[in-house]
Amino acid sequence: MSQASLDSKSFEVRFASLFVEGRALAFPCDAKGRVDLDRLPRRARDNYFYARALVGRDYSKPRVCECLATAA
Repeated sequence: MSQASLDSKSFEVRFASLFVEGRALAFPCDAKGRVDLDRLPRRARDNYFYARALVGRDYSKPRVCECLATAA
């Protein structure tokens, strides 16, 4: 896959709940799972740190997923 096609795709890092199927916290990231914390709103940043702190207790290890395109 070329770098140009990677740049045109969007990704998110997902922390799935260990207890409630279908519930997860997701945050925009790059293809390697790096989240730009400076671009996140304060509440999203707080939720990101919360999910990271509770990996293994309330949330699974984070997984990088390609975002599906949405129709306008």
